[in-house]
Amino acid sequence: MTLAFGTPRAKKRLSLAPMIDVVFLLLVFFMLASQFGRDRVVPLATGGAGSTYQGPPRLVLITAEGLRLNGVPMEEETLAERLTALTRTTSDAIILQPDAKASLQQLMDAAGLLTAAGFTGLVVME
Repeated sequence: MTLAFGTPRAKKRLSLAPMIDVVFLLLVFFMLASQFGRDRVVPLATGGAGSTYQGPPRLVLITAEGLRLNGVPMEEETLAERLTALTRTTSDAIILQPDAKASLQQLMDAAGLLTAAGFTGLVVME
């Protein structure tokens, strides 16, 4: 004895079009989202790299309170001007040293400030 639950129907084929649409939407989303994550690059050399140090001292101490040039508190606006007087060329080494309380953002802000002023010989010292 067989039980019949109705007339047999032909199987429906699944349409792949909606899935392909979703995949393309995700692809476009991630392609556009990756464009927003581009950061500005500041070239830095670590201690010991590059040529020998020549000329007067050029130590920029980065503290939580602000910037110090050779131990003297300095405003951001005058830092580049004072460093210009201490360097012969814009590729001369300038040592950036963050203290223990300074954040990475403060270090990058100082490096960006000096890079925007045209200095290319930035060296980070721990």
